Amino acid sequence: MFDLTDKVALITGGNGGIGLAFAKGLVKCGAKVAVWGRNPDKNRESIAILRALGADVEAFEADVTDIEQVNAAFAATLSRFKKVDICFANAGGSGTRGYLHQTEKADWDRVMDININGVVNTFKPVITHLLERKSPGKLIINSSAAAIIGTGFQASYSTTKTAMVGLTRALAVELGPNQIQVNALLPGYVETDFTTDTPEAFKEACLRRSCSRRYGQVEDMEGVAVFLASKESDFMTGQSIVMDGGITIYPL
Repeated sequence: MFDLTDKVALITGGNGGIGLAFAKGLVKCGAKVAVWGRNPDKNRESIAILRALGADVEAFEADVTDIEQVNAAFAATLSRFKKVDICFANAGGSGTRGYLHQTEKADWDRVMDININGVVNTFKPVITHLLERKSPGKLIINSSAAAIIGTGFQASYSTTKTAMVGLTRALAVELGPNQIQVNALLPGYVETDFTTDTPEAFKEACLRRSCSRRYGQVEDMEGVAVFLASKESDFMTGQSIVMDGGITIYPL
């Protein structure tokens, strides 16, 4: 079970944090991985880490909000690996914390662009490729527990992550007849390089409400990534898997 030998996965934002954890899980099960990231230094570092695991991997520089860069990176990915079977739309960002009515339009638009348009831009060439190949495939969106729990002062982020749940369901309906499964992962608070500036009050609240009484670790994301990428999830589509240590169900 969970054998990904000969499968090729594309992971946006795969050069760090949860994205790199996804990549680690997949390569440990035999997958080849294309890492997309904006930072060339981090791209090189992530590839070194993955190759130390014996992986066949390559990094490609791309900003998912730029459709031309996305198309160029996808063409380069196909040139290197000849196909893509699995795509994790993981790249994302958060806006400036604050009240909605005080949020600057530029900041709001920036979060919408990377967290919504970035996913759409990434999926378009992947879907086209899978349909042209008449091949089954896996599309996975990294959403957030913020899609289902109130996260005040982060309206832009919550809005985009909730939108991803809707996109997951819509694409599952569209692509199901072609044997392409689309699912979303909704992590809670996970300790990564990207969450170091999280307000202490928020972190303490997450720990207090966690049934597991701990923060999430990037390693927690490896196994679920493998499941969503493998044939073992072939009969699951349009679903949102919450990985949050129980924060969203903890009683008041």
